[in-house]
Amino acid sequence: MNRLGIFLSGIALASGLASCGVRDKLGDGTGRPNILFIMTDDHSYQTLSAYNKKAQPTPNLDRIAQEGAIFENSFVTNSICAPSRATMLTGKFSHINGQTNNAATFDGNQLTFPKLLQDAGYETSLIGKWHLKSEPTGFNHWDILIGQGTYYNPNFTTNGVLTHHEGYITNIITEKALAWLGERDKTKPFCLLLHHKATHRDWQPDTALLNLYNDIEFELPENFFDTYQGRQAAGEQQLSIATDLDLVYDLKLLDKEGEIQTKYRKEFQRMIDRFTPEQRRRWDEEYDPIIADFKKQGLEGDELSKWKFQRYMHDYVRCVASVDLNIGRILKYLDDNELAKNTIVVYTSDQGFYMGEHGFFDKRFMYEQSLRTPLLVRYPQKIKAGTKVGQLVQNIDYAPTFLDYAGVKIPAEIQGISLKPLLEDKQTEWREAIYYHYYDYPAEHMVKRHYGIRTERYKLIHFYNDIDQWELYDLENDPDEMNNIYDQRENSELIDSLKMKLAELQVQYEDADRSTY
Repeated sequence: MNRLGIFLSGIALASGLASCGVRDKLGDGTGRPNILFIMTDDHSYQTLSAYNKKAQPTPNLDRIAQEGAIFENSFVTNSICAPSRATMLTGKFSHINGQTNNAATFDGNQLTFPKLLQDAGYETSLIGKWHLKSEPTGFNHWDILIGQGTYYNPNFTTNGVLTHHEGYITNIITEKALAWLGERDKTKPFCLLLHHKATHRDWQPDTALLNLYNDIEFELPENFFDTYQGRQAAGEQQLSIATDLDLVYDLKLLDKEGEIQTKYRKEFQRMIDRFTPEQRRRWDEEYDPIIADFKKQGLEGDELSKWKFQRYMHDYVRCVASVDLNIGRILKYLDDNELAKNTIVVYTSDQGFYMGEHGFFDKRFMYEQSLRTPLLVRYPQKIKAGTKVGQLVQNIDYAPTFLDYAGVKIPAEIQGISLKPLLEDKQTEWREAIYYHYYDYPAEHMVKRHYGIRTERYKLIHFYNDIDQWELYDLENDPDEMNNIYDQRENSELIDSLKMKLAELQVQYEDADRSTY
């Protein structure tokens, strides 16, 4: 080949590599962005210091907000694990994608954003928690926990093959993600779904962090001893710290004498039996003195409830600390490999969580702590550092946002809206209210079925099925949602307008017929 032919071949090769995404790797802004979608399980915004200055520090998570955007009003459509994950994948409400509860099996034949990105030339990967029963589709690589997974020495299914790993789950998932990032096809932009088990129940901390925050006493929420006056459904739930937080399973009081017998003791024993001798030695070193002290105190009533709250909080925030440290490892990898500039980093949780508010743990209710979820987005090419987004957004909006930034046409069947205009501070009309629907009753925690609407100021909820109760909250004057004002005569016009808007949203989202739920 002559010099001209070699020169032209070189141009063609360079052009081909650029179109395949080499420039994405270099982060020079000429190609499509990489997408890193990090999601934890049950991470409350209250324990993320970007949202709550009183929280224990989460510097690496805060960095995403500081260098990008923080959403101040981010919500879910159905506050429970599998339905929330299905909603993010499809951009559709639970009744449309079929995942109304945790018992259902996700239909992997339907359209998802990873499939569309894969078709558009992205290298796609899912690492960590899946929790949708069916085998993942739309991924070039997947390495997922079996079911909920275990905090210690977990089993994975790696592209269909069972694998076992020794160590702590948050560290292992991160190491798997770093390995894939290093081994991926670097001629393509990537989309990595990095989904942690933490901070899901039963909040087993890493042995390296077992004594973290030992000197901290957590502030009891003002409504911790809520009596649920005027709120029948809240009074009939089974997610109370006082009565439903298991002393052994949740609070680690697995005494060797077998004197503390609880509902889930045997299940916790099975998890502890997975430990290596060194893990068990370190675990007992931390918890044996706590168990002995608990037995000695003989706590009852309110004092027992307050003690349980402190134990719950300590283990929970230690799990948060592991997540934050490992996200720091991921961000460092992006920096060291010149990927940070052209990679969209998204951090969220599948829903919010109660940290003692109303005396609760868990999620499910349409009350703020479980309805609201953290959402942080960094993309230096397009998003100004320190951006704050106040509009009402939901997890149906994630899929269209990813597609929009990737330059992929958003299918008409997707019910969410791309967040790109909000992130780039462009004028756009936006929704005035969000719609929520929870179905999983009767089931764990016995939270009644309900649907509702939330505007900037008001929230209207209807509990149905074996109950017919309405609740209305003025979030401006009652942010803790303690006073149900539905039956106050002076609110009749407000209720009528909210019900009208609720009906409009049910038609818009094709959820007007609830006879089959």
